[in-house]
Amino acid sequence: MPDRVALVLALLIAAFIAGDFALTGGETLLFLVRRFFDLMDHLVFWD
Repeated sequence: MPDRVALVLALLIAAFIAGDFALTGGETLLFLVRRFFDLMDHLVFWD
């Protein structure tokens, strides 16, 4: 991945996180993290 693409992707992710904290207090990010951990638990179960 070229450096410019990685930088743009990192800035987009940072902007999403900052916007989420500004608009909803981080609720969306917390929801996504919880769903990710549920997915990991599900995958570990099937391992």
